[in-house]
Amino acid sequence: MARQGELFGPSALTGAKEGGAQELPLLAHQLLEWQARLAAHQHPLLSEQGDAPQQGSLFGEPGPATAGQAEPPNPLMLRPQPLSFWRWPTAPQRGAALYFVADRPANLGQPLLLYVGETGRADQRWKGEHDCKAYLAAYSEALLAAGLTCQLSIRFWLDAPEATRPRRALEQALIQRWLPPFNKETRSRWATPFQAE
Repeated sequence: MARQGELFGPSALTGAKEGGAQELPLLAHQLLEWQARLAAHQHPLLSEQGDAPQQGSLFGEPGPATAGQAEPPNPLMLRPQPLSFWRWPTAPQRGAALYFVADRPANLGQPLLLYVGETGRADQRWKGEHDCKAYLAAYSEALLAAGLTCQLSIRFWLDAPEATRPRRALEQALIQRWLPPFNKETRSRWATPFQAE
């Protein structure tokens, strides 16, 4: 008679991929709980007044954006585009930009910000290899396997600084504020269950 520990091989207990054994799939309730945790952080940010234009002070210190430059609006209020935008005959955006990848889960009333990025060439950045693409593929596959859907989109803010250093500073400020789970800076916070292989 087999003991309880012997019913499953080591790879089944650890979820490791040994000799072609597959990891246990994520269950729908696990994915929904993960989305709900992310939403609990991000949804209050949607209702803040930070995306409304504000009068600057003549004598005050500049805010997080470089003096004389606009601060990015709420990323989830920007116009969504399909992830395949770069295949269009002419790109609708060019030059320096911050970009935001989001999902609009059917079970939530608002989108989830999954990734924040910056680029000097908005029409070129999404072509070719990108870590975020691998995470999005794994995320989509996990949802599909659990019988859930996703509505992925990308949004661009084209008023980003042309200079790399201030643009990256804005990107980092937005990452720290929104805590998108597919940015390397925040993956461990959300225990992101999707592997980019």
